[in-house]
Amino acid sequence: MPARRLGRMLARRLHGIPPTIFSEMSALAVRTGAVNLGQGFPDVDGPPPVIAAAVAALEHGANQYAPGIGVPALRRAIAAHQQRHYGLQVDPDTEVVVTTGATEGVAAALLGLVDPGDEVVLLEPFYDSYPAMLQVAGGVRRPVTLRGPDYRLDVEELRAAVTPRTRFVLLNTPHNPTGTVLSRPELQAVADLAIEHDLVVITDEVYEHLTFDDAEHVPLATLPGMWERTLTLSSAGKSYSFTGWKVGWATGPAPLVQAVLAAKQWLTFTSGSPLQPAVAVALEEHPDFPRSLAASLRERRDLLVAGLREAGLEPTVPQGTYFASTDVAHLGWADGDAFCRALPERAGVVAIPAQGFYDPDLPASREAGRHHVRWAFCKEPAVIADGVARLAAADLTA
Repeated sequence: MPARRLGRMLARRLHGIPPTIFSEMSALAVRTGAVNLGQGFPDVDGPPPVIAAAVAALEHGANQYAPGIGVPALRRAIAAHQQRHYGLQVDPDTEVVVTTGATEGVAAALLGLVDPGDEVVLLEPFYDSYPAMLQVAGGVRRPVTLRGPDYRLDVEELRAAVTPRTRFVLLNTPHNPTGTVLSRPELQAVADLAIEHDLVVITDEVYEHLTFDDAEHVPLATLPGMWERTLTLSSAGKSYSFTGWKVGWATGPAPLVQAVLAAKQWLTFTSGSPLQPAVAVALEEHPDFPRSLAASLRERRDLLVAGLREAGLEPTVPQGTYFASTDVAHLGWADGDAFCRALPERAGVVAIPAQGFYDPDLPASREAGRHHVRWAFCKEPAVIADGVARLAAADLTA
């Protein structure tokens, strides 16, 4: 093939989408031997009986294609989970679809629902798969910025983002990377806007059980008038510390779920057969594990926050997820990316520059996230203590 054609092999729909920063920074941690306080995967696995259930499924024949919509046991367990925690009545046969993690859930939702030119309001900073998949789907981003240090939703900015071409809101709460848990009044403002403008809301709630102190996660679908226009995404990865299993789900009214399935069938078709019954065991037989995990994470959050302060990096104390954010502008770096790339050599620690979670096409967005850095506290306390001790001992100025 001529060299000139090789240089144009990447499809236009992917132009401008950089490699995910998570893989890049985790590889940097491995290469340098640095403490990885960047990518959000736990050091310890979830409940051993759930792992045993996956082994049993492997040994007893659950090794062929599962139904594309998900195995019945898991769909029933997901429906029961929604009823148990939120009082939502969900039909496991028509209102649940199992996905290969919430990342596929996001991709399938956007590919299945968004037409080229449709505007989608989303909160920034955003998980980096959102803008990537919106670009692939041909959607138009309408970001609303959560501004530090408090990262609360500005309702007037939200209203101003909606135009006659807006069809969807893509919401994330508890919010990655800021740790904000949207309050009931903030969610009601989203609901009021969705009803007023006849919008569908896609909600990413993967951190639904990982909230701290007095913060309460309220699923948008529970608010009056919102079930029929809300597609809810979640997964077992975060709540049960099985991020590598990649088992997630979407719930909502049948037409929205069917749109997800219509796209999913051409992405993965189905998700890990032996892992699905194991996740059903997690949801049905270990419903209290996420609560104990959240209590442990709260202690580790406090350890990280105290250590960052000791190192001169004043963090925003998160209400949920397992991430904390700091602004490094006072250290003199050009941006958070420069800081994070120098950090392994300076301190033997890896973090995630958050500027990639802001809209690169909008100057105000670029400036809002320019110096923000995300730190993960889903690690063992000894790892966190080692990481923050390294930070405190290092010269972090540019």
